[in-house]
This record gives sequence, C-alpha cells and structure tokens, in this order.
Amino acid sequence: MESRNAILHGDCITLMQRLQSGSVDFILTDPPYLVRYRDRHGRTVANDDNATWLKPAFVEMYRLLRPGGLAVSFYGWNHVDTFVDAWRTAGFRIVGHLVFAKPYASSRRYLHHTHEQAYLLAKGQAPSPARHLDDVLPWDYTGNRLHPTQKPLRPLSALIRTFTRPGELVLDPFCGSGSSLVAAKATGRDFLGIELDRRHHMTASLRIYS
Repeated sequence: MESRNAILHGDCITLMQRLQSGSVDFILTDPPYLVRYRDRHGRTVANDDNATWLKPAFVEMYRLLRPGGLAVSFYGWNHVDTFVDAWRTAGFRIVGHLVFAKPYASSRRYLHHTHEQAYLLAKGQAPSPARHLDDVLPWDYTGNRLHPTQKPLRPLSALIRTFTRPGELVLDPFCGSGSSLVAAKATGRDFLGIELDRRHHMTASLRIYS
C-alpha cells in the first residue's frame, strides 16, 4: 500500500493498521467533533454522531508516529473530556494548546463562537522547535466551499513549518477536502491522507494532483 504522497480512501483505523510503526514524522488532523454537525445546506460529517472510533484511531496514530514526534488535533470543546481521555489512553502527552482566532462568529447561542481550538500532543520527549509559534493564530474564512468544516491553509502551513522539516511525512487520517495535505505539499513536506467519504476523497485528490 502506498504510504507516502498518497490519499487513501476508506476507514482510517483499518488502513492505519497496515502501516509501519514509527513511520510518520508529524500528525495534523481535524477529526469529527462528536456534535452531530449539520450546516445550513444540510451537509453532515461522517461519524460525528458517535465516539466508537475515537480511541482506536488515536491508538493507531500514536503507533505510527515516530518516538519524539508531535501531533496537532482539533477537537470539539464540548467533548473535551472524551478527546483528552482518548489521547491519554493512546499514550500521548499534552504539551500545548492552540487557539485560532476567527474574524467572524461561526455560531451564536450563549456566546459568539469566534475561535477554533486544537491540542499539541507528544509521543515521548519531543524536542522543542527551532522557532516557537504563538499559541494564538489567525484564521481565514474559507466559506466551507469544499467541505462543511473546511480549514484554511495559512494556520495549517504555519504548524507544519514549525514542527517538521522539509521531506518529512505529515499524516492526516481525517483529511476531508485535503487542506492539511495541500499545506504539507506547499511547504515541501511529504503527506499521507485518509478519508472515509468518497466525495471528499475525490475533492482532496483533485486539489493535490490537478
């Protein structure tokens, strides 16, 4: 199975089980938030209505990450305890928290929601980067044109440049429309994406290979 500069279609747990331990240098991923998300066009996210996949997926990510490697995972703030439990069960150490400041509110109820968030996770003792990144980063509006929760390239590229070197391998097991893979390729890194939804897999492939 091709495991470098490829976008695989299928269940990420099954596909990751076929990959070599310690073969990935950095993980940057945006898994479902467990919130039964539905946008104004009625689009949903696969497996956003259950957490059965969460622990086994991060167990495989931990296995694939090289010792001393880092991972960045977005998460749903209202299920933070479930995500933290999954990360710690897999073996990750939490070593940082990132906030992405939006110039707009993505939703309103008790508060205007004007940020996204992610945790920085380590496998063992990860060395500090040569240049430190601020833990609050700007966010660009994508319009979610390609995916209901499409992430912008600018902050993803900043993360990849900070925590990897050119030629290293970036894994995203929930790659959606492929933004993390586009950012990896643009910064001279190798990439490996996995996507369950056939339509999003096609979108990511078109963005990368066209």
